[in-house]
Amino acid sequence: MNISHTFIERPIATSLLMAAIALFGGVAYRQLGVSDLPNVDFPTLLVTAALPGASPETMAAAVATPLENQFSTIAGLNSMSSSNSLGNTQITLEFDLARKLDGAAVDVQAAITQATRLLPQGMPTPPTFTKVNPADQPILYIALTSPTLPLWTLDEYAETRIAQRISMISGVAQVQVLGAQKYAVHVQMDPHALASRQIGINEIETALKNWNVNLPTGAIIGPQRAFTLQASGQLLTADQYRPVVVAYRNGSPVRLDELGTLLDSVEDDKTASWFYQDKFKSRAIVLAIQRQPGTNTIAVTDGVKNLLPLFRTELPPSVHMDILYDRSDTIRESYTDVQFTMLLTLGLVVMVIFLFLRNFSATIIPSLALPFSIIGTFAVMYLLDYSLDNLSMMALILSIGFVVDDAIVMLENIVRHIELGEAPLEASFKGSAEIGSTIVSMTLSLAAVFIPVLFLGGVLGRLFKEFAVTITVAILISGVVSVTLTPMLCSRFLKAASEEKRGWFYRVTEKFFDGMLHAYDVTLRLALRHRVLMMLSFVLVLGATMYMFV
Repeated sequence: MNISHTFIERPIATSLLMAAIALFGGVAYRQLGVSDLPNVDFPTLLVTAALPGASPETMAAAVATPLENQFSTIAGLNSMSSSNSLGNTQITLEFDLARKLDGAAVDVQAAITQATRLLPQGMPTPPTFTKVNPADQPILYIALTSPTLPLWTLDEYAETRIAQRISMISGVAQVQVLGAQKYAVHVQMDPHALASRQIGINEIETALKNWNVNLPTGAIIGPQRAFTLQASGQLLTADQYRPVVVAYRNGSPVRLDELGTLLDSVEDDKTASWFYQDKFKSRAIVLAIQRQPGTNTIAVTDGVKNLLPLFRTELPPSVHMDILYDRSDTIRESYTDVQFTMLLTLGLVVMVIFLFLRNFSATIIPSLALPFSIIGTFAVMYLLDYSLDNLSMMALILSIGFVVDDAIVMLENIVRHIELGEAPLEASFKGSAEIGSTIVSMTLSLAAVFIPVLFLGGVLGRLFKEFAVTITVAILISGVVSVTLTPMLCSRFLKAASEEKRGWFYRVTEKFFDGMLHAYDVTLRLALRHRVLMMLSFVLVLGATMYMFV
C-alpha cells in the first residue's frame, strides 16, 4: 500500500491541501494571544472579608470560623487555610485538580450565602472570592502622584476617570485601585468632653445620621406647575460637620466641634502605595490592570498606553502619571528572542540539509516541511484556545529539529532511486511506497514520546500540557506533509544530475563524505569484532552516568 500514490498523481489537490493548512494557520496566528504563561485554571479560590476596626482575634472568631465551617462541607476540597489581620480575613481554598473551578465557585458562593446570617452585622460588604491563576496577575501598573493635590483627589481621578475608561478597552478584565484613599471625614471624640456633657457615642452616631441626609421630601403641585422638593442636607467636608447639633444641655445646643476634632481624611489611612523614581519617594494611587484570559498581553498594554497622553491632557498639570511596571516588556523581549531563535534554527537546519544534499531543489523540498508544520500547528493551537507563551514557543523551537526528519528520509529514498537511473516520477512512486509506512511509524513513535507529559498530574501537568500538545501536533503535521507534499514535489522538481553537471563544491564535499564513510566503516568493523569489550564499555558508561547524576 502506497500512502503517497494519490498525492503524487494529483499535484493540484496536494497543493490546495497545503495552501489550506497555510491559510488557516496564518489566520489563526494573528488571533493567538501572547502571554508569558499558559491560560490554566487552577482549582484555587481566595475568599476575602472585611470588618473595619476588628482585631485579628475578632476576625478569626467572628468571620473566619463561620465561613470555614460552611466551606468544610464542599466536596473536593483538599486544603483550607486562613490569614487574619486588622479588619481583614483571607481564606484560601484549594480543590482537587479533577474538580471544575466553575462548579467549585458556585459551591463557595452558596456557602458564603449560608454563612451570611452568622457573620457580624457591621460588615460593609459581604465576603467575596476570586479565582487564583498565575496568568491573571496584573499586566500593567500605573502610578498617580502629585506634589500639591491631596490623595483623595488623586483617588477620585483614578476611580472615576481613568479606571472606568481603561476597563472599556478590549481585552481588559479588571482595573484595581491599590492604596485607595477615598475621602472621608474623621470625627475624633474627646472622652472628657463627652463625660462632662453626659453625651454617649450612640448620640453622636444618631446625630450624624440625622444631619447627613439627601432624600426627596415630596412635591408641590400647582394649577400650572409642579415642583419636586428635596432635602439637600448631605455634608461633604469637615467644616460642614462642625456646627452639627448633637444634643441640648441646659437649653443650649451642644455642637460636634465642641466634643472633639474633625478632620478631612480618608476611609482607610492604614494602607498606602508608594512610588520610587530616581531616589524620589512619594505617596501614590496605583492602578493595577488585569487582562482577560486568552487575550494578547502586548496588544492590551499597547491599548492602555495609547490612552495615557489623553489622560495627561485631562488631568491637572500637577498630577503626574507614570508606568510603575509593565509585564509586556519582558514578554515582548522573550517573544522577540523566541522568534529570532526559531528563525536561526530554521536557517541552520536548511543549511545542514544543503551541506549534505548539495542540491538547491533537493534542499527546498524537505525545507518546506518546516513552515507548513509550524503554521499548521497555529491553527490547532487556536482551536484549543492556546496562546503563544514561553512553553508553546519552546515546543515549536524543539519541533523544528524533528519535523524535517521525515521529509529528509522520504527525499533520500527517492533520490536513491533516481541515482539508480529511474525517472523522477517512477522513483517517487517506488521510493514513497518503500518508505511510507516507515515514516508513519517514525512519526507516531516520536509523538508517543510526549504522551506521558499529557497525563502528568498536578500543577506541572496542567502547565506542560500545552507544551506536549503543541509539539505532538507539529510532529503529526510534519508526517502528513512528508507523505503528501514531499513525494509530489520530488516527482516534479528532482532531476537526475550527471557527474559532468556537478560543480566543484559537490566534488570537494564528496571526498569529505567518502572519508567520513570510510572512518565509520573502519570503526564499525572494529566494534563488531570486539563485541564483549563494547558491551562492557556500554555498561561502564551507563554506570558512570548514573553515579554522576546522583
